[in-house]
Amino acid sequence: MVNFRLPYNTGRIALVLAAVFLLGFLLLPSQLQGLFQHIGSPVGWVLSWPLRAVAGVQEGTAELWDGFIMLRGVAEENQKLRRELEHLKGQNDQLREAAAATERLTALLEFKKQANISMVAAQVIGRDTGNWYRTILLNKGQSDGFKPDMGVVTQAGVVGRIVKTTAATSVVLLVTDPNNAIAGLIQRTRDEGIVEGTTQGLARLKYIPLLSNARPGDQVVTSGLVGGFPRGLAIGTITKIDKDEGALFQSAELTPDVDVGRVEEVLVIQSPNVQSEGERLDAPKVKSKS
Repeated sequence: MVNFRLPYNTGRIALVLAAVFLLGFLLLPSQLQGLFQHIGSPVGWVLSWPLRAVAGVQEGTAELWDGFIMLRGVAEENQKLRRELEHLKGQNDQLREAAAATERLTALLEFKKQANISMVAAQVIGRDTGNWYRTILLNKGQSDGFKPDMGVVTQAGVVGRIVKTTAATSVVLLVTDPNNAIAGLIQRTRDEGIVEGTTQGLARLKYIPLLSNARPGDQVVTSGLVGGFPRGLAIGTITKIDKDEGALFQSAELTPDVDVGRVEEVLVIQSPNVQSEGERLDAPKVKSKS
């Protein structure tokens, strides 16, 4: 078998020659140094390619790392801006809700001032629109002077009537409940009847005289005869007249003026100032004979 290992002396000779080459490059005249440089330049050019490749990889890695750090910073900034935007949106929604509530309360107070009736504002804190009753719950009760049969309204019209109270809450039976009954008056014809709720969540004016020429579009208001409502508060608009053959009265379907499903603030009438029969008909007072 052939042994390709170099003898020990050969390795020593190569080491010595390398040292001499280095010393000659440093100590010999400049002409010889130029020769060595000329000889070594091809070798250096060959060796420079791996070095350049390594440097390129290093620079690329550094650029990728810097880009990653930059993108991470941008992502964190975007997340921070998104949180700030959500916070500002929440504040904007709160301000809009407060502005809407202020507008509603302002309208209620203006109505209260013009109506010249003793009324107290209350807020709706609960709803029950089940199969048995249609009611809302107010945040005020007996301690605020509320009692059953007191009328509940908004600036748009009648909401319902208080049917039950506790010290701090009141239950209001809505005008759209079939168990409710409010004395109504057709403004144009001056015919009177009783407004009751329907199972469809609307209302109906019953006991209209047969000779009445009431028609769709007529406005129905409170008559002020009985109950906790003064005269002239809006109840609803007639949408259909029903006249059964052989019936003693007509009836009319109504669309309530107040959307009771969206009421948030109301006024409770504490002193309805119900007019007497003579005052209601504007009859002159009879002077007593002396």
